[in-house]
Amino acid sequence: MYCSFVRSSAVAVAALILTVGVARAQEPSYGPNTYDRTLEALVTHEEIASRGGWPRLVGSVSALKPDSQGPDVVALKQRLMLSGDLPPTALPGDIYDAATIAAVKRFQVRHGLSDLGTVGRLTLKALNVPVEVRLNQLTATLERLKSNGFVFAERYVVVNIPGASVEAVENGVVQRKHLAVVGRPDRPSPVLQANITSVNLNPYWTVPTSIVKADIIPKMRKEPDFIVKSNMRLLGAENREIDPATVNWASLTSPYFTVRQDFGPLNALGQLKIDMPNTEAVYMHDTPKKTLFRSDVRFNSSGCARIEGVRDLAAWLLEGTEWTEPAIEAEIAKGERKDIRLKKAVPVAWVYLTGWQGADGLVQFREDIYGLDTPQGIVTSTIQARKPKPKVQPAKLEARPAPAAPSPLVAPARAATVKAVTAVN
Repeated sequence: MYCSFVRSSAVAVAALILTVGVARAQEPSYGPNTYDRTLEALVTHEEIASRGGWPRLVGSVSALKPDSQGPDVVALKQRLMLSGDLPPTALPGDIYDAATIAAVKRFQVRHGLSDLGTVGRLTLKALNVPVEVRLNQLTATLERLKSNGFVFAERYVVVNIPGASVEAVENGVVQRKHLAVVGRPDRPSPVLQANITSVNLNPYWTVPTSIVKADIIPKMRKEPDFIVKSNMRLLGAENREIDPATVNWASLTSPYFTVRQDFGPLNALGQLKIDMPNTEAVYMHDTPKKTLFRSDVRFNSSGCARIEGVRDLAAWLLEGTEWTEPAIEAEIAKGERKDIRLKKAVPVAWVYLTGWQGADGLVQFREDIYGLDTPQGIVTSTIQARKPKPKVQPAKLEARPAPAAPSPLVAPARAATVKAVTAVN
């Protein structure tokens, strides 16, 4: 009976999910059409919820391999069909066949996971998220987009924090896609909008005071040569260098100096920084730790966004100038600092979207890594419209009144007073 219910319910759901055309596949995940697409996804998942949602899978499902056979395979196939990842025609049978592998890969792509075709720990965790949670994620996205204060310009960049990903958009089409490493839950990346103004080659890293307190000072207590090994310098008043050995690290709580890391391949910012002035003091940059991009869980920074292939993104930002990617590489190789201003600033949005429907028809979900899919969290993670700069009114010159004519009564009185004083003297 359960199987017949699954088949009848899945046909309608699969039709909604699988028949969306791919002509719009290059549209951005965050753009003018995201709201309408996500509303479609909400309707689809409300339909799934009204039919009972999907079953929870047992842990032994993660041990399945291609050609495995048995009840766990049946349960997995039913689960994948209910979310539209497996066509209903592929449901019969208890073998982990090619159709099942393709369905698992499709599910993994929709959840930002490596498409291996087997059910690992992260895939099983995502499979067992109830449909009610998915509905809440889609609703949270719609609420954020209803109050969205970002203006979609001809060219813009978007960083989706839960997705740890970046898109560069021009004329409504995604031109570049990049993986990113964003803030840890205890050091979250902020939701904001700003303008990208310049690209910095071989940048220094001025370590934020918060990181000096949380990371540098404890490190120096354990490894007295950490500053030197990390190519860092302590700078005091008037940028005078301070010998780390003269600092009492054991009792230090509030640093009286700036910590700056020299530029080079081991710099925490890598060899390129994309500057986007903002009140949160965050930016996008390169990294020497490129192995972090191999992970499906990329929440390792202190708030800034590390970008895979950042030189390619920089070249896109600098299109129309002499700074192609080979030119950028050649300049970096010189080992000298250089700041390159964009011909025209490019808007950038750092957004918090955990559920949305892509232009290719795939409904995407990401973990609510900062726990912001709550009524209050939605408010604090929605981009607010920029306040217009107050217009400076030109100062009005007030007409000065003409000097009054002397009163005929004042002059004689004053004269009389003078005479009286003279007489007394």
